[in-house]
Amino acid sequence: MLRDDATSRGRLIGILLAAALGAIAALLIAAGNPGNMGLCGVCFLRDLAGALRLHSGPSIFRPEVLGIALGALVWSLLVRRHVGRSGSHAVARFVLGMAMSFGALVFLGCPFRMLQRLGGGDLNAWVALPGFLAGVGIAGLFHRRGYSLGKTQTVPIAVGLAGPVVLASMLVLFLLGGVLAGPGPGSVDKPLHAVWWLALALALVAGGILSATGFCAVSAARQVFGGPRWMLIAAAALVGTYALVSAASGRTAVGFAGQPVTHGDWLWNVLSMLLLGLCGSFAGGCPVRQIVMAGEGNGDAFVAVGGMTLGGALAHSLQLTSVAATADAAGGPTPGGRIIVSCLLVLVLAYAAAMVIAARAQPPAARC
Repeated sequence: MLRDDATSRGRLIGILLAAALGAIAALLIAAGNPGNMGLCGVCFLRDLAGALRLHSGPSIFRPEVLGIALGALVWSLLVRRHVGRSGSHAVARFVLGMAMSFGALVFLGCPFRMLQRLGGGDLNAWVALPGFLAGVGIAGLFHRRGYSLGKTQTVPIAVGLAGPVVLASMLVLFLLGGVLAGPGPGSVDKPLHAVWWLALALALVAGGILSATGFCAVSAARQVFGGPRWMLIAAAALVGTYALVSAASGRTAVGFAGQPVTHGDWLWNVLSMLLLGLCGSFAGGCPVRQIVMAGEGNGDAFVAVGGMTLGGALAHSLQLTSVAATADAAGGPTPGGRIIVSCLLVLVLAYAAAMVIAARAQPPAARC
């Protein structure tokens, strides 16, 4: 199991596999996914919510979500690590999942997409990066003072399989046609996604890699502040490989303007990524990592995935999603987007402080 291999050889393999993730993301874009959006947890769950008719925004079935979860499932079964787990503050995970969606849709991308935007030459993402690092760093202060989501417990395997089965059933509905909104598998339209079978196949590989390495954008950012640096190096390798493949396919454009599905309001890019750094740390992983953990059998992570899905739907229904810049308009966050990010920054920090106070009030033997 690569994630548990502390040897230099194991870490080198993990870095090389993370580099392969960058190539996979770039290949998905070359195959038809939106620019700098080869793999994005929140954006794809938002599209999936539209396919389920939970909002009137983009209605695109994203097989990448299913592929990542099932790839993680298959890998965890192969290495005999698939164990049903649950019981770790599921309600908090759900709410933090919603908050991650709100922050991501104001920034227009989850932390995993931020890495792709960095590699694609989007300078707006480079400006937002310090906000994400600050959020992870601030969350680390709360963790060192006693913040915890508690410990998951081993549960029947049926609980761990519930999330992957739900996602697999959506693929069945998609293939049957006529149930999910948006273009079906036989559509001749040109929606913003790679052909479904290729997207599914590449995402299966990505899910296996993500499970094998335990890669997480939040964990990589945490290593900026100390500890082993291998996952931080892996993130740099992902960005670098993505940049190379993207440039080779003629899709790299360095600058602030003309970037796909972005906006240039630096303040709200920074603040929304600050929120994502906080929530991802407090929830135990970035949005893509939550999908991977759900595939591995973590029922609480699947609850977080549900929160992100609902958050994506509400962000569109309540007009919280930022407007992407075009040649004719600068785009940027909506008034509602600014309000929700500001309020959530206060509420999430208050929640973490309350958790620290509660943890310190417990006798040492009772602390998780």
